[in-house]
Amino acid sequence: MSNQSLSVSVVRAKPSINVTPLIDVLLVMLIIFMVAAPLRPERFLAKVPAKPERDDHLNPNTHTLVVTINSDLSLKLNGLTEMGSVNDTAKLSLTLSNLFQQRKQNHDYKYELRDRADLPDDVRIEKTVFIKAPRALPYADVVLVLDSIKGAGASPIGLQIDDLN
Repeated sequence: MSNQSLSVSVVRAKPSINVTPLIDVLLVMLIIFMVAAPLRPERFLAKVPAKPERDDHLNPNTHTLVVTINSDLSLKLNGLTEMGSVNDTAKLSLTLSNLFQQRKQNHDYKYELRDRADLPDDVRIEKTVFIKAPRALPYADVVLVLDSIKGAGASPIGLQIDDLN
């Protein structure tokens, strides 16, 4: 024989993923979801408060602080005390800071945190302030007052959207 080299070609099989078991799993999951879907509740019951039969006048909480911004940009605290104007909120900030310090010294805590001795006093003190302003007032004026109140240490601060009338 001649010295010819015999070349042997080797055919290798290409790897492929057998998807038959995956399709079986998919079909089982589809059946489970189709069976479970009708079991979810179609509606949620909610208890809506009923309108009271009589109009009881509720006295506001003594710890509630409301800063009112009048149409002439003057500020009042709880509707009684004149606190300057939107452009000069120094008196309001000083009054609120002093009030919060006084509440800290008197241990005047939030109702839900009064028994939480594990929290520091600064967290437990009632520092909630609401801002009440007419709807026609520019938002920038409200933000000036909000910044002043936040700087005095108030937290949280709520906005009342009702009119002054």
